[in-house]
Amino acid sequence: MFQQALYNEFRHRNMSKSAVTVVTQTIVDRNDPAFQNPTKPIGSFMDENQAKMRMEKDGWTVVEDAGRGWRRVVPSPIPLRIVEADAINALIDKGFVVIGVGGGGIPVIETPEGKLIGVEAVIDKDFGAAILASMLKADLFLISTAVEKVAINFNKPNQQWLDQMTAAQARQYLQEGHFAKGSMLPKIQAILKYLDSGGKKALITDPAHIKDALNGKTGTWILP
Repeated sequence: MFQQALYNEFRHRNMSKSAVTVVTQTIVDRNDPAFQNPTKPIGSFMDENQAKMRMEKDGWTVVEDAGRGWRRVVPSPIPLRIVEADAINALIDKGFVVIGVGGGGIPVIETPEGKLIGVEAVIDKDFGAAILASMLKADLFLISTAVEKVAINFNKPNQQWLDQMTAAQARQYLQEGHFAKGSMLPKIQAILKYLDSGGKKALITDPAHIKDALNGKTGTWILP
């Protein structure tokens, strides 16, 4: 979908650009604690009988999901390395717009002999993107999300939108519990990962405001 949309947009703007998608493998640690504590819901909802049958027959871990039914949960380990980073870099150098780390990438572990083996897990897309941005030495790591800016005290009377924060301020806000799990929390954590690896700057905004944000008019900038 992204590749097709970019193709059509480049053509509409008379730009001689091409988009290409790279199927991406993401290396994780086989000893990551996440494998002992599956938390990421995947797949369709099931009734209790079906869920327990899957648990006994296929060894699935299943949980009841907020009164909506039962779902399978799988581990969400921290990504370590993107296998195809060099290929992506080469394509960028040749002028391609590259789409990668789809869905966080395909999780794999590395054997002592260096072979890759697929594992049943889900990689957080923000963390996957942060690792790729670091490996590419990207000048800017931009996360496009549902809000124009990041806020502290979100949805409270003293809500405050942030134009800019440093990594140290972001860590303080994390400790104070300002960012919701499954929402802004992984985005801020991913950006800190990128900055800690030598990243220069990061930006969070929504799709409609990307252009204005890049021009410094809106969005939340996070700096080392």
